[in-house]
Amino acid sequence: MLVRKGFTMPRSHPPYPTEYRRQILELVRAGSGPEELAREYEPTAQTIKNWLKRADLDEGRRHNGLTTAERQELARLRRDLRQAS
Repeated sequence: MLVRKGFTMPRSHPPYPTEYRRQILELVRAGSGPEELAREYEPTAQTIKNWLKRADLDEGRRHNGLTTAERQELARLRRDLRQAS
């Protein structure tokens, strides 16, 4: 937790439910902008953009990053490497 001048703020937000994220992404793909949705719903525009990028990578619409499966495999391999050292 961050504490500043008597104000306590959590470091992160609990994950949004998968169905909620899917519905937000449907709205973006239907033409709503992330900024517009951020004003109407809780996630920030940047969070929505991050979700869109991740979904596009996972669905093969983008190829300029790792998919979720690839990121998980990389994390597993790094963990295995640390444990072997």
